[in-house]
Amino acid sequence: MLCPFCNAKDSRVLESRVAGENSVRRRRQCETCERRFTTYERVEVMQLLVIKRSGSREPYLREKLRAGLSRACAKTMVTAEQIDDLLDSVENELAADGKREVTATNLGELALLKLRNLDQVAYVRFASVYRQFRSIEDFLAELHSLSRTPRVISSTKKDDERPTATISSTTDRNPT
Repeated sequence: MLCPFCNAKDSRVLESRVAGENSVRRRRQCETCERRFTTYERVEVMQLLVIKRSGSREPYLREKLRAGLSRACAKTMVTAEQIDDLLDSVENELAADGKREVTATNLGELALLKLRNLDQVAYVRFASVYRQFRSIEDFLAELHSLSRTPRVISSTKKDDERPTATISSTTDRNPT
């Protein structure tokens, strides 16, 4: 591993820990300049091709999907770590499927499904770009669909407990 400060080749691993489903965080120290830096190692999954709406194929780029999700999640309570977890979840599901190609439609719908349970505002933002909303009616239809569909909310009570899931529906706010 090259040191980002002096470009020396030798570094020593000081600490390693799991950082997500398919990655390891390593704290390193350069043997030459003795400065410390952090690296992340990720399992390399098979090269996935995305079939665009035009029929063209291009390599799946995690950063491209991250950029779209980050724009949708701007000024919400969604953290960068949650976005990375969402990306890991999408990639794991695609890897488990075992196919080497995925349509842009399926990729977008999978990301939307996971985003829907994370943050509804970010979901609508991402959906508006991904589904190419052209009018206020498109937004209203999506909002209506969102308000009628229950979503799974995960929560934990203590750090050592497993998450529990509950079903919530936005239509149950005003019981009459």
